Amino acid sequence: MRFISSSRMKAIDRNCEYLGLLPVQLMENAGAAIAQSIREKLESGKVLFIAGRGNNGGDAFVAARQLSGFSGYSVKVILLGKSQDIRTNEACHNFSLLRFSRLQMLEIKDSSQLAALASDWFSEADLLVDAIFGTGVKGIIKEPESTAVDLINREGKAGKTVISVDIPSGLDPDGGGFEKAVHAELTVTFHRMKTGLMSENAKKYTGTIKVAEIGVCADAEQYVGPGDLTMLHRRQSEGHKGDSGKILVIGGGPYSGAPALAALAALRAGADLVTAAVPESVSEIVASYSPNLIVRKLSSNILCPDDLSILPDLIDSHDVVVMGMGLGRASETLEAVRKILPFCRKAVLDADALSALSGSIFETLAGNCELIVTPHAGEFARLRDMGTPEDHEARIKAVREFSEEKGIVTLLKGKIDIISDGKQTLMNRTGNAGMTVGGTGDVLAGLTGSLFSRNPAFLAAASAAYINGTAGDLAFERAGNGLLATDVIEKITEIIKEADIG
Repeated sequence: MRFISSSRMKAIDRNCEYLGLLPVQLMENAGAAIAQSIREKLESGKVLFIAGRGNNGGDAFVAARQLSGFSGYSVKVILLGKSQDIRTNEACHNFSLLRFSRLQMLEIKDSSQLAALASDWFSEADLLVDAIFGTGVKGIIKEPESTAVDLINREGKAGKTVISVDIPSGLDPDGGGFEKAVHAELTVTFHRMKTGLMSENAKKYTGTIKVAEIGVCADAEQYVGPGDLTMLHRRQSEGHKGDSGKILVIGGGPYSGAPALAALAALRAGADLVTAAVPESVSEIVASYSPNLIVRKLSSNILCPDDLSILPDLIDSHDVVVMGMGLGRASETLEAVRKILPFCRKAVLDADALSALSGSIFETLAGNCELIVTPHAGEFARLRDMGTPEDHEARIKAVREFSEEKGIVTLLKGKIDIISDGKQTLMNRTGNAGMTVGGTGDVLAGLTGSLFSRNPAFLAAASAAYINGTAGDLAFERAGNGLLATDVIEKITEIIKEADIG
């Protein structure tokens, strides 16, 4: 059975909306699943819904409306709070629909009102539906929710049936500690089993767990979307210089533009400091791209083993190393790359640096360096020492198996990007034909490094692929086939700002 964290579920919900599946549709399906579960437990009788002000409550409003349409059920709804404080448009919409029904509703403003209801609404109910909190609660429960949990549990101990919506209210959805929670006979959760439902402590509260399908589209889970960006680290208002990432770009020699593009992309993606370590022969050219770049000269015309006299200290003072753009494949350069990697804690390898990954290098790095590689199909074939499959499903399998075997994250670039760490796999279909122009891969590498400084490797790589492609799509609207890599860089900030991760 596959489990899902609360943050991942929220990301999938957002991706559904991006794909055109509206939240109100998912809420209607969730409510229908709850109503059906109630009917399976109770052929007729009195049902009391205790609803919070979020989407969990919204699911309950739908269920109450649908259940009231069946004969034999007396339905009452308690809203914990004021209706004007309902937090989402979908929940507000479904609460307003209840006003046209014949069921009884009550808005609770403080816990004393709940105590007054204990002897009638609570004690008279045959079945109680806990829809106070969903997957968003952590820590101490406040009033009137705390009293509501106590009253539900009192009725449960008296033999009443208690059904929890998505997760028993009070439980940490990701398995952390909690103050108290509803003891449910049945928990109806949606789409996938939540991580927090399977902890040993949680099993005392969940009762039987039913996973209900609510129509989540497969693409929302298989392709990167704006929802995935909600899982990224947010810049803190009280942060200091360097807290949002220090990136070291090692590249250049035969080419000067590639490392500059990677460095500029890292800055636009939110890194605080970006240093470009480039051969002396191109250092002034790279510096001329922007005064925002810090440029460190290496020893000669190409990266070589002599540069290890300064690079380890530079690497140590940065969070992530992005290496390979414009390096060339001279034997001494590839030797230098292999010697540099063991000093890295986190690294993104692109372009020429990928040619250094041979022999036992992955075993050497295992456990010491978190590695993301960003090959195109030809480079991936050389890494595996076998061809890259043309068939899409076979290509996914190849990326997943390679990533698992090497203990790395692979971002295979293509018309549809494939990102995998061997356990998780996502695809990205943003981007356009104009992005075949030189330099967009360098932009992706720098963007990946910037996100990697503050986020797990898989999330960073997948999000970078989406942001890079979406920025390219925005740039293409203006430039068409005249699109340049620098146009993509300038659009990164729009995506970052919209996702609120800058």
